[in-house]
Formats: sequence, structure tokens, C-alpha cells
Amino acid sequence: MSQQSSMHFYLNWAKERIDEMDAALASFEVKAGQAKAESKVKTDQLLSDLTTRRDEFQELLKAKTQAGEAAWADAKADMEGQWNGFEAQVKTYFEGAGKQLEQQQATFKELAAAQAKAWREAADKFREAAGKVAAARTADLDAALKQMKSDASEAEARLQKLKQAGSESWSVMSAALAESRKAFDQANKAAWDALKGTDTKS
Repeated sequence: MSQQSSMHFYLNWAKERIDEMDAALASFEVKAGQAKAESKVKTDQLLSDLTTRRDEFQELLKAKTQAGEAAWADAKADMEGQWNGFEAQVKTYFEGAGKQLEQQQATFKELAAAQAKAWREAADKFREAAGKVAAARTADLDAALKQMKSDASEAEARLQKLKQAGSESWSVMSAALAESRKAFDQANKAAWDALKGTDTKS
């Protein structure tokens, strides 16, 4: 189970990033459809570049899905580089595109929804795996699941508050998404580490 726990952590991490990439691409595709001729070329190029980055990230994920934990740790570093490039390109677009408040808010809402979905799916996967563990360790696993759900609610509430404010800059919205993503990674790891710990104790 410990190998499986580690794999779940990496898979949840990767899926969360892919979901955010897909959400950003969907938001930009809407923008591309509405763009005027002069900005359409720029938006189409951005979409092409972001799609390539997302596809490369997915290819790394597929290549490492069958690998062991050590290979995943190495792959995660490569995938973080792909993710950081994707995120930087989105940031550069918003910084260079001027005050496109409506597009920034639409993209932020899509990314926040993707993060909320990732939290729920990770908690569901953990609950399913925890259900397979001996009853003697149920209290520890329930505590880990409760903490994960609590962290998810807090993160979602912070993002909702920012969505309702609506007048923040992309750097403020991006920082909130990064903070929520970091909390997701920590909660995801803590939950799967708790499950891994039950395996060694039982």
C-alpha cells in the first residue's frame, strides 16, 4: 500500500495541474472566439503554445504512470518545470495584454473551479483507499480525511471571497491560486502519508 499511497499523491498532483491547464485553455478559447482580428493572432498563438505545454505535461504523466516512486519523484521535478512554464506564460499574457479584467476574472473562476474539483476528487480517492484499511486505523484516517476536507473548505472560501471581490489584479488572483495549490499539495501528501503509515503499523 505504501507504493500505492505515493503513486496516489503524484497522480493527484498531476491531475490537479492538468485540470487547471484545461480550465485556462477553455477560458482562452472563449476569448479567441471573441477576439478582433489583430488580437486573434496573438490569442491563437497563446492557445497553441499553452496546448503544447499541456500536451507535453500529459505525455510526461503517461510515461511515468507505470514507473516506481523514485521515477515519479524525478518526473515530478520535470513536470513542475512544465507547469511553471505554462503558468508563467499565462501571467505574461495578462501582464502584456493590459487591463483585461473580464478575461482575468473568467480565467480565475475557471482555475478556482478546477482546484475545487481536484480537492473533492482527491478526498474521494483517499476515502476509497482508506475504506480498504483495517478498522483499527480508522480513527487516524478519519482525522486525515476530516483535515483534508476542512483545508479544502477554507481554500474554497478564500477563492470565493476573491471571486466576489472581482477587481483584483492577475498577480493577486494568481497568488491566491498558488496558495490554494500549495495547500492542496500539503493536504494531499499528509493524507496519503497517513494511509502509508497505517500500512506499516498494521
